[in-house]
Amino acid sequence: MPESSKIHALMTAVLQEQDIDLAMRALGQLNIPIVYLASAGGFLGRRNATVLIGLPDGLETQVIETLRTSCRQRVEYLAIPLEGSPLPMPTPMPVTVGGATIFTLPVERFEEF
Repeated sequence: MPESSKIHALMTAVLQEQDIDLAMRALGQLNIPIVYLASAGGFLGRRNATVLIGLPDGLETQVIETLRTSCRQRVEYLAIPLEGSPLPMPTPMPVTVGGATIFTLPVERFEEF
């Protein structure tokens, strides 16, 4: 890897299942190291992906914008039993899901072999 494109940060992005394909295609066009890990969890326990992205100097903003345009939030309805009701009739509650959760960490050392 050329000196000018050394990895200076590691971005960890958690993406919802519905956004994974579009986000991975968009990130792949940036020609940066990406590792995809299938994961699950969060509030609804749904499948998602954790993406590890090696960030060369100056690309952090571009990667964030790429994720912003390829991962969108959406409203889904979750059936929750109505409290105090004699019959357990579920009441649909709107829940915002999707988008991306991003963490960026500095990298002290990067080796590729």
